[in-house]
Amino acid sequence: MGAPKPRFLPCGDTAVTIEFGTEIDDGLNALCLAFDAALTAAAIPGVIETLPTYRSVLVQVDPLVIDMAAFERRVLEVLSTLAPDGAPPRRWAIPVVYGGEFGIDLEDVARAHGISTDEVIRRHSRRIYRVAMLGFLPGFCYLSGADQSIALPRRISPRLKTPAGTVSIGGVQALFASVEAPSGWHLLGRTPVRNFMPDRDPVFLVGAGDEVVFHPIAASGWDALDRAAAAGEPVAEVVRP
Repeated sequence: MGAPKPRFLPCGDTAVTIEFGTEIDDGLNALCLAFDAALTAAAIPGVIETLPTYRSVLVQVDPLVIDMAAFERRVLEVLSTLAPDGAPPRRWAIPVVYGGEFGIDLEDVARAHGISTDEVIRRHSRRIYRVAMLGFLPGFCYLSGADQSIALPRRISPRLKTPAGTVSIGGVQALFASVEAPSGWHLLGRTPVRNFMPDRDPVFLVGAGDEVVFHPIAASGWDALDRAAAAGEPVAEVVRP
């Protein structure tokens, strides 16, 4: 894969950030996810947990089991054998109700770009997004691949509460949220999909490295899908395993 030499950034005594770059870039993110998978598979004694992000991987380690010098050597060994994964990513079709009470910023986004709300929906839902990372709160999907023709900076005044399932844009990124949370993003719609359910197997439905396409649905279809999702049904459809 030709991985660049990373920077090792200590995070206290029991964690280190392994940083591969400083930009939001799909290639860099793919490297982080591949490295995270390879590091997990290597089962290095003393490695407790890993967390991949856009451009780095945070690793929790037990310094009583492995010292940092030995850990860095093992990381470089893993990187030297890293090979590209030729398998296509899993792709999810996510149902979304756009606009109205479900997407209270849709009209503002359309007005800012001088286009119709239908055109915003078309541009947003025609994309194939890639889940770059899960973060901020459990199950939050940060998505690359957003249409920059409808991009807007984040809101000056964040909202203190936005509903679970919110589908939004902010800056160069897109997002669909898993739980109720504050947000400074622009809310285009909402999905009944529960990406995080602690009592479900799997707990997280959509994962880092997966692809996502948004499928517009009528508001009349919300209640039935929402009840199904609350009962633990995926609601989202895997269109490519």
